[in-house]
Amino acid sequence: MQTNFTLAQLADPDTRESEQILRNCVHCGFCTATCPTYVLLGDELDSPRGRIYLIKDMLENDKPASEKVVTHIDRCLSCLSCMTTCPSGVHYMHLVDHARKHIAETYTRPLPDRSLRTLLAAVLPHPGRFRLALIGAQIARPLAQLLPGRLKTMIDMAPRKLPAPSPVDRPQIFPAEGTRRARVALLNGCAQQVLSPTINEATVRLLTRMGVEVVVAEGAGCCGALVHHMGQEDPALASARANIDAWRRLKDSEGGLDAVVVNASGCGTTVKDYGFMLREDPDYAEAADEISKMTRDISELLAELDLPQPVRSTGQRVAYHSACSLQHGQQVRQPPKDLLQAAGFEVVEPAESHICCGSAGTYNLTQPVLANQLKERKVNHLQRTGAEIVASGNIGCITQIAGGADLPVVHTVELLDWATGGPRPEALG
Repeated sequence: MQTNFTLAQLADPDTRESEQILRNCVHCGFCTATCPTYVLLGDELDSPRGRIYLIKDMLENDKPASEKVVTHIDRCLSCLSCMTTCPSGVHYMHLVDHARKHIAETYTRPLPDRSLRTLLAAVLPHPGRFRLALIGAQIARPLAQLLPGRLKTMIDMAPRKLPAPSPVDRPQIFPAEGTRRARVALLNGCAQQVLSPTINEATVRLLTRMGVEVVVAEGAGCCGALVHHMGQEDPALASARANIDAWRRLKDSEGGLDAVVVNASGCGTTVKDYGFMLREDPDYAEAADEISKMTRDISELLAELDLPQPVRSTGQRVAYHSACSLQHGQQVRQPPKDLLQAAGFEVVEPAESHICCGSAGTYNLTQPVLANQLKERKVNHLQRTGAEIVASGNIGCITQIAGGADLPVVHTVELLDWATGGPRPEALG
């Protein structure tokens, strides 16, 4: 694609990067076939190719974001299926992130939309606040029908029963059983530890059983993904720096650090991108790149270490839902399926396994109509597999699918922990 940025514009690092991404696009349109919003709506501007044209025009002409541009960019899930499909290597993720930052800086959203985004950014990355918000939603549930649409959607999505906080999520060290094979830092997340603390508990049990010392680092917290994808760069980078500081202290300590382990793939995609996000920060660029390179999804680490033999007979048919952030964002596809099979499960994949379930961070709250259409489509495909259980590697997907499926939905690591000696996942009853 031909571009016409000025030298002054290219002095900005984000614009310079976006210009190179735009130049890689050859207009082929392969991305349209795998874009969830184009599949649903059939509108060229709701495809990656169409959004690229909108972004190019906005950035190249140094325009404030228009309502039209914001509408179509907001509908993008950042599922990154287009990046898997693209034969030209267009890094759409960095381009759309730049567009969202530009929107945040140049466009004033209508008050209801602005208020919702402010609320989500203030609550979701903070487990204490999120827990209080969910308790409030439970209290308000009888009045949900009287509330505006977005608030009603949020209350409907809130779990009817809230798990108790887990002691696993406090900063501490979990010693390896037997001879220590590795020492890792576990990102315990923000929303996940409130919605499903059993995921972190299963992760710690399984890793320590495999001879891995697990550390929940003091000072580490939200990865920054939720605000990053709303175009709020400053708080996103602040979260990234806090995590890097916490993990750098571990790496420099006597025990060292072999990896950063993430069991929410949406978070993992962002942590693996810290090196890019902080590339212009002289104090953090090198450390951020190092952290990104040593970050592993839990399935990657388990595959590297070799899963123990199962100690109980499993055999259930498991429909594996590959989270977009894992299969497209991190290009991790086979390890989770291989691990489940090694643990004794029969693994099946649904039709359209490359299409998003509609969760996409806060997408199911900001774009509930499209998110529900994608959820229904995904749930239908999963239930047609004849599976007894659905497994996924991302809390957002688990929550989204569980809201519409008649099957239990669990994290992959919970099944692996159960097969190798841990307790039966609560969702299986």
